[in-house]
Amino acid sequence: MFAQHKKTNYALWGSVAVNMALVGAICFSVSGSRLGAPVSMRSRVSPMTRPMPSMAGRKMSMQHSRPQRSVESMALSYSVDEIRGMLGDEAANKILAQNTPAGPERDVVLYGFGRIGRLLARILTTIPTNLKLKGIVVRQPKKPDLEKRLELIKRDSIHGPFKGTISMDESDNSLNINGQKVRLIYAQQPEDVDYTEYGINNAIVIDNTGVWRDEEGLARHLNSGGASQVILTAPGKGVKNIVAGINQGVIEGSDKILSAASCTTNAVVPALSVLHKKFGVVSGHIETVHSFTNDQNLIDNYHKADRRGRAGPLNMVISETGAGKAVAVALPELAGKLTASAIRVPTPDVSIAVMILDLEKATTAEEINAAFKAEATGELDDNLGYSDSKEAVSLDFIGSTHAGEVDALATKCTGNSCIVYVWYDNENGYSNQVVRVVEEWAKVQEAAGIKFEAPAMA
Repeated sequence: MFAQHKKTNYALWGSVAVNMALVGAICFSVSGSRLGAPVSMRSRVSPMTRPMPSMAGRKMSMQHSRPQRSVESMALSYSVDEIRGMLGDEAANKILAQNTPAGPERDVVLYGFGRIGRLLARILTTIPTNLKLKGIVVRQPKKPDLEKRLELIKRDSIHGPFKGTISMDESDNSLNINGQKVRLIYAQQPEDVDYTEYGINNAIVIDNTGVWRDEEGLARHLNSGGASQVILTAPGKGVKNIVAGINQGVIEGSDKILSAASCTTNAVVPALSVLHKKFGVVSGHIETVHSFTNDQNLIDNYHKADRRGRAGPLNMVISETGAGKAVAVALPELAGKLTASAIRVPTPDVSIAVMILDLEKATTAEEINAAFKAEATGELDDNLGYSDSKEAVSLDFIGSTHAGEVDALATKCTGNSCIVYVWYDNENGYSNQVVRVVEEWAKVQEAAGIKFEAPAMA
C-alpha cells in the first residue's frame, strides 16, 4: 500500500512539474515578442475534452504519429479559455488583447439566439477579434428570461460547458461574457429596435433566424437605428453568398447585405475548389448525410414539408438541399454540373457529404489526397481539414472549426471517377465560417475608407 501511494505521489509531482513548465512557457509567450504564435490557441482541441467552440488558426491533421514539440509550443496549443482556467482572467485577456488585429473595433449584434446564435456568442467573446458583440435580439418573453439565456450559453449538450466567465446584470438586462457587456434586447421585428439606445453604433447585424432570406426582407434590419450592415446565416436570394476562404474576394466595402451561404455549401466548396483546380470537375452528385435539426419534430406531428413531420431522433429522413446549385455561387465554373440531395439522420451534430464526381483528368486516390493535404496545410488551413485516422467517426469532429474535413482513407478513385467524403460540424464549423466572413467584410470596408451612416430612429 505504501509503495502504491509513493508511486502515486511521484506521478502527482511529475504532473505538477509539467504543468508548471507549461504555465511558465505561456507566461513567457505572453511577455515575449513571439505573440503571433498563439494564433494556434484558436485551434481545435480534442473533442473528448468537450471544449468551448473557438475559431481556428493553423491545425494539424488527425494523424497518430506526430513530431515531438517543445514545451513552449505545447503551451501555445492551449485554448484561451484553458489558459483562463490555469492562470486567470488577467493573463487570458492579455493574450487576447495582444493578438487582436490592429484597426478599429466594430459593433456586432446577433439577431436571433438559437444554435448558431449561441455558438457565435461564444466565439465572438473568446477569439482575438475586432468584432465586439454588443447586443442579442430575441422576441419579447412572457416573463424575464435573462437567466435562462445565460444558462443556454453556459451549458450545451453537444459542445460542452462554456469555459469562459459569464454573469448577468438584471438592472440593464445584460450579460457579461468574458468581460464583454452584451445587452439582451427584446423586439418582434427588425425595425422595432433602436440600437443607439443601447450604445450600439454602425453595427453589423448577424441574422441567424432565417426568417428573411432575400434582399428586401433583410434590408428591414437597415431601418434600425445604429445598424449599418446585415449578414444572413443561411442561403440568401438576390445577395452575395460568401464562403470564407473561397470567394470572399467578391466582397466590396459598399456591400450592405451579405449571406454566409449554408453549412453544407461551406463544407463542400473548399474540397470542390481543390479538385476543380487540380483535376477539373465535369459533373457529379453530392449526397449529404445530415444531423437532424430544430426544424424537425421530436415525435411524429404535422410539418408543412414532406417527411420532416416524422420523428427526427428515430428516423433517417430523405430530404432536400440546395447545395448543388449553391456551389455555383462560390464556384461559378461549376454551374449546372452538380446535383444534390440529403438524408437527415438521428445524430444531433456533425454531418458528412459524399461527393461522387467525374473529373477531366484520370487520377488516383493518392493524388487526390495529396492535393487535399497540401491545401489543408496551406492556403485553406482555416477552411479545409484533413483526416487520415483509421478510427475517425462523427463524434470526433464535434468542435471542428473547419468548414469541412476530408476523410482521406475513404477516398475512392477509378480512372476519371472519384468519391470523396467530407465531414463537417454543421454548427460550430459553420459558425466559424460566418465569423471569418464578417471579419473580412469589416476589413474590406475599413480599407475602402467607407463609413456607413446608420439611420436615426424617428
